[in-house]
Amino acid sequence: MAAGLKVPEMALRLCVVPLSLASLWEMATNAQADDTYGEVKFSDLSGFSYLVGVNAVTAAYAVASVLASSFKRPLAARYDWVVLVMDQASAYLLVTSASAAAELLQLARHGDRGVSWGEACSYFGRFCGKATVSLALHAAALACFAALSLVSAFRVFSSRCHPPPDADGQPPKHARDEEQRV
Repeated sequence: MAAGLKVPEMALRLCVVPLSLASLWEMATNAQADDTYGEVKFSDLSGFSYLVGVNAVTAAYAVASVLASSFKRPLAARYDWVVLVMDQASAYLLVTSASAAAELLQLARHGDRGVSWGEACSYFGRFCGKATVSLALHAAALACFAALSLVSAFRVFSSRCHPPPDADGQPPKHARDEEQRV
């Protein structure tokens, strides 16, 4: 059954690349100047810089994993574990960077009156718009990596985990049937 997931897995890995690169590009080119309030750039805000860095890392990993999966793997079991760990790490990095960027965008849109921070999107609307698009693309890449994490976990554990025995200590009937076919 894990072999049947090869095409969807490859499609997800290939989808991550343009999503991450588009999010990276949208944010990395994000700057706006105003005669009254000055200029704002993505690099002025650490959460947006972190998002750009994570997008670069996850896009590079997605390309590397697509290339590595196209070669024959003599150490397939070890490779599957590495892919699972890397997919999980990528998903977690995407979650943390999305939350950091979302917090900045929330503050830019609504401010925080409790600490006297005014909203900024009415003055830097184009900047906030591009940040929103970048965050949406980033969230789509995150969804792909979340699905990839599930596929990777299924691949690793489906071949190594067996159902518990029945009351007689025998594998369940469908597992015995499977063993007889092999």
